[in-house]
Amino acid sequence: MSKKHSNIKTEYIRYFIALSLFFVFGCSNTKYLPDGELLYTGGSVTVKDSIIKKKARKELETELEGLLRPKPNKQFLGLRPKLWIYNIAGVPKKDKGIRYWLRNKVGEPPVLFSKVDLDYNASVLRNFTENRGYFKTRVSADSTVNNKRVTAEYTVVPKKQYIIKSVTFPDDSLAMSRLIARSSRRSLLKVGKPYDLDIIKSERERIDARLKEKGYYYFNPDYILAQVDSSKGDHEVKIRLVIKADTPAKALTSYKINKIIVYPNFVISKDSVKYKPEDVVQYKDFTIIDTADTFKPRVFDRAIYFKKGDLYNRKDHNLTLNRFVNLGTFSFVKNEFKLSDSLPNTLDSYYYLTLLPKKFIRVEVLGKTNSASYTGTEVNVNWNNRNLFRGAELLTVSVFGGADFQLSGDNNGKNIYKLGTETSLTWPRFIVPFFHVDGSSEFVPRTKATLRYEYQNRTQLYALNSFKTSFGYQWKENIRKEHQLNIIDVTYVSPNHVTEEYLADIDEDASLGKVIEKQLIFGPTYTYTYTNTMQKRKKNTFYFSGDLDLAGNITGLVSGANVKEGNQKNIFDVPFSQYVKMRGDFRHYLKLGKESELASRIIVGVGIPYGNSSALPTSKQFVVGGTNSIRAFRARSLGPGSYLNVATTNNYLPDQSGDLKLEFSTEYRAKLFSIVRGALFIDAGNVWLLNADPDKPGGEITKDFMKEIAVGAGAGLRFDLSFLILRTDLAFPLRKPYLPEGERWVIKDIDFGSGPWRKDNLILNIAIGYPF
Repeated sequence: MSKKHSNIKTEYIRYFIALSLFFVFGCSNTKYLPDGELLYTGGSVTVKDSIIKKKARKELETELEGLLRPKPNKQFLGLRPKLWIYNIAGVPKKDKGIRYWLRNKVGEPPVLFSKVDLDYNASVLRNFTENRGYFKTRVSADSTVNNKRVTAEYTVVPKKQYIIKSVTFPDDSLAMSRLIARSSRRSLLKVGKPYDLDIIKSERERIDARLKEKGYYYFNPDYILAQVDSSKGDHEVKIRLVIKADTPAKALTSYKINKIIVYPNFVISKDSVKYKPEDVVQYKDFTIIDTADTFKPRVFDRAIYFKKGDLYNRKDHNLTLNRFVNLGTFSFVKNEFKLSDSLPNTLDSYYYLTLLPKKFIRVEVLGKTNSASYTGTEVNVNWNNRNLFRGAELLTVSVFGGADFQLSGDNNGKNIYKLGTETSLTWPRFIVPFFHVDGSSEFVPRTKATLRYEYQNRTQLYALNSFKTSFGYQWKENIRKEHQLNIIDVTYVSPNHVTEEYLADIDEDASLGKVIEKQLIFGPTYTYTYTNTMQKRKKNTFYFSGDLDLAGNITGLVSGANVKEGNQKNIFDVPFSQYVKMRGDFRHYLKLGKESELASRIIVGVGIPYGNSSALPTSKQFVVGGTNSIRAFRARSLGPGSYLNVATTNNYLPDQSGDLKLEFSTEYRAKLFSIVRGALFIDAGNVWLLNADPDKPGGEITKDFMKEIAVGAGAGLRFDLSFLILRTDLAFPLRKPYLPEGERWVIKDIDFGSGPWRKDNLILNIAIGYPF
């Protein structure tokens, strides 16, 4: 058979499959309907108005369609596979088994037109539209039947939208009325804006929040009445806010804090706390009833924002609860305010705290794979003590071990084993007096000290001993801004058991020698993070992380170290590293629809070695490629610049790294069905050396660095399993910077039907979580 006839036959098969799917998923769904029933396939809303602008009209139609009930059966590519599964499964004889699971867990029963109330939906649409200021709106409903399928059509004819002519606030003699009037400039009700019932509700909540900050603990938004007068003017309303006449007296009173009582050993299952007189500790303004002497009293002084005599306010109320939660020692935190018996217009504050287990062990077992064809596992055993010195300190002692194997390929037998331990101690405060954190922060500042040792053995090659210690601070200004400052951060790496085979490889490629060089890195590091991605309603959200790493700077300046002049200094016979390294990671998320978004990221990194160093340490250099970087290239195998490591005869590739990094990615994400989401992406970037390296020609950055940008593209699936997201990405290169100029774009070479092309270019990435 000729190739032409083969292609025609393939096309016929595709059309046959497509038509078969259409009839199987489509026509077969209606034949299972009960007698006299019709399948409801959805509703549409048309807004007929010549005044409303087209864009605003379409937005209103979308909002109104979202109110229609019931929702039709879910569709995928115009078909209803879940309904089809429900139908073909049939009626199960038992409440278990595959048929029961298919019908009730995977499938979806038909949405019948008999369940659709056209009049009810019409009234919902009318109420919603009038609440937006389109008074006296007319709504009509109709339906269309086609082959046992029914659609509902609603026509909304609004009148001219009313706007706000004036807003009046309470003007009586109550103290709270004066507070409300003083906050009027922050009002959400603006003269000239459209009338909107939801905004009126939000304004009442704004006023309530304002009063809660001024001691009015028992007030609530329902005590505010919005009187709307639309009788005068041309489609205008006057809004008058008043305090309801039947508002309880205690809601009109502001309160101060009297007693503050803390129960650190509260048991939820018991209604009351039994204690002895000696269990009661009076500390400053607090009464602490700690039956087991669990905590030092200063823990509560740092957590509770209220002091005796303070005016109640909800901000301090919530900050205190958040601080107790963020201490990490309590599983349950309850707060209660009661009217005081001893002083008028005061509240007694009670805190009931239920402890988490003080000591616990957590075991983690991980499976992993990477694009270098290594597959492995890692085990971590963590022992924790949540309250080591009775100050809510957290001590963690970890022991970990792992192994990576290449079961086939060039590195078969050169397995990687690692074993190590780490101890960290975290204090829920700054333990030096000159640090200060804004007292309004709901997050507990922390001081953390860490000591870590790791032994890594690459069989037949070399082994590395790594020691690391750090001491620093972590704090949040608010939910968006976070800081981490390590004033001490020391890393020491020492090799041993270097084999003759690896030494022979170094003779061929001198850059391999850097991997086994002794390293001593010390100096402060700082990281700042800002994000507002938790604001799900925003169309545009951002994430930024900036790192600053200063190594050996003061020591280098004091000692006069200068490697370029042959004056390299050592500490314990090891040259210390001296450099400045900065890295910025900026991400933008554009919400395109309810289940789709465009995510973009740009990373810029600069490392400048000087003084005692001619290059950044290998562990501190930048790399690209891999599952969370440029996915069309294998991990750590791209760059620097146009350099390509092809000169060596050893059977593995070293890490290809640089002092400078530029990387950009953009990814379209959308929900496909159920737990499955899809993505289309483009990645670009590279790394460069700041200084020329004769062993890596083309690696130094020049004015033409943009010509050395690598570009890759691909598609992926994400499986949202609620407790984790499993990601698979299939990528291929569009531009290879190591090819000769004029030949770097390889789009014309793409051939998915070619086995050799797929083997050389297609990269499958499997990972946990999103790449950014």
